[in-house]
Amino acid sequence: MMAVESRPDLRGELSHNQPMSAHTSWRVGGRAERCYRPADLDDLRQFLAGLPAAEPLLWVGLGSNLLVRDGGVRGTVILPFGGLDTLETAGEEQVRAGAGVSCAKVARFAVRQGLTGAEFLAGIPGTLGGALYMNAGAFGGETWSVVSEVQTVDRQGELHRRRREDYRIGYRSVVGAAEEWFVDALLCLQPGDRVAGQARVRGLLQQRAASQPTQLPSCGSVFRNPPDDFAARLIEAAGLKGEQIGQAQVSHKHANFIVNLGGARATDIEALIRYVQQRVQECHGVRLEPEVQIVGDFE
Repeated sequence: MMAVESRPDLRGELSHNQPMSAHTSWRVGGRAERCYRPADLDDLRQFLAGLPAAEPLLWVGLGSNLLVRDGGVRGTVILPFGGLDTLETAGEEQVRAGAGVSCAKVARFAVRQGLTGAEFLAGIPGTLGGALYMNAGAFGGETWSVVSEVQTVDRQGELHRRRREDYRIGYRSVVGAAEEWFVDALLCLQPGDRVAGQARVRGLLQQRAASQPTQLPSCGSVFRNPPDDFAARLIEAAGLKGEQIGQAQVSHKHANFIVNLGGARATDIEALIRYVQQRVQECHGVRLEPEVQIVGDFE
């Protein structure tokens, strides 16, 4: 790769050999060859335009729903959190939010504007970009249910406007143009009572804290819910709550969470994921599919 450090057009933060444990909510993972935190959208476009066409790219928001193996990742990790931070009203019932803004912040902003429909985002522990990528959901709501259009950037740094109809959207699945990444989204909401909306966001956050192991590092839900059932129910019915490999443990509080008790390795977590799949298959005849994205090299 070129010597990015020598490019005077860049204003963002470039680092090398970064431990991904610092950028993932599980607090595990090997090192990334390079990380780039863009200063803003224009800076990101400049950076992408100067990369070799074959440079591997991994976009990481708050690092939830992501397991980076202990051998680390090759190429460049893009860290949009703090850079792609647009958050503004766009018309009477619309909010434009950058991919680097946390979902909880989007939810709080919307209700302060007297808009309703985005409160469920408070329960998604990641950035809007990550939520768009996988159609993340919480408390019965899904990200793309409130999205009308998005803006993406490609490898050449060119921007594109895409409508919701340009994507094939399903449960925890979004398929669209290849080699494009979300940089912002236009959310269509409804007028609502500001005080009631703020109370609902607080209530959802309290519900999340009461039902999920928020005090320990995790990735959020590990497995997708199978049709007409819940992954947590199947895992608990298989007697797997508290099951442990190394310092990785199936949470006692919520069976679809694997927590890092302190000192867990990515290898432990991945092994526990595979073990849970095996046991649930044996007990229930159901193959649980991971919701978490697993990337990187084995050590």
